[in-house]
Amino acid sequence: MTTTYNCTSDDQRTEGLQHAQRAISEKKCIVMPTDTVYGIAADAFSPLAVTMLLASKGRSRQMPPPVLIPRVNALDGLATDVPADARALAQAFWPGGLTLILHAQPSLDWDLGETKGTVALRMPDDQIALELLGLTGPLAVSSANRTGQEAAQTASEARLQLAESVEVYLEGGFRPVKGTAALPSTIVDATSTPFRVVRQGAIELERLREIVPSILGIGETIPEEVPPVEDATPTAGDATPAADDAPIEVTETAAVVDSTQESVKPGAPSEAKPE
Repeated sequence: MTTTYNCTSDDQRTEGLQHAQRAISEKKCIVMPTDTVYGIAADAFSPLAVTMLLASKGRSRQMPPPVLIPRVNALDGLATDVPADARALAQAFWPGGLTLILHAQPSLDWDLGETKGTVALRMPDDQIALELLGLTGPLAVSSANRTGQEAAQTASEARLQLAESVEVYLEGGFRPVKGTAALPSTIVDATSTPFRVVRQGAIELERLREIVPSILGIGETIPEEVPPVEDATPTAGDATPAADDAPIEVTETAAVVDSTQESVKPGAPSEAKPE
């Protein structure tokens, strides 16, 4: 039976966290607050639980959920070949509204969907979320709404959309703040060179560039290197026409960086709506 707990009350918070832990262990879904919006969560290591999460939202396996972790050092247990710049971003912005797409540890026994070997990781800056993650370990978490609908900013809003598909609703008040719009995390693809922002959200591009200056924003391009122009100064006996001494105009070409609203890139974990 679906139960809602008011986690602003100490007694209900304790009871709610315990019930949520049991529900996760039973491969059921729960709704919890994060520092961005409310999320629907399930055991990241249970294909059945992840399938139920996607079904609750009305999503396909082509849109796999991110994974929330309780501490920064959990990163190496879930990702491999983590670039130094990705670690620097995690140290600067975790806990907080930054999601990093990394290469998943190939030895892990999980199935988040069509990820093409990647995983999107984040450590939320929310005490209720961190307490639950400390009890359960990493959770697959997506925004608590039906796909295409507005992200829930309270557990009661989430329940209107997800209803009985969720076992436990943890109500912690408005997220991020009452009267403000829902704000997703910023997603950075750290599997590409240079890194690319694939969804702009809570962490502004300028702040990211304070840590990693080479990060590309959405829609930004990578200029191709232009070969040096040879000295065109005439020499004695040079038969080059005078017109060839005119200034040379060089047109740079650029590779356009993909940006999407419904996915990070084909097969990469993402979320169109706030997570």
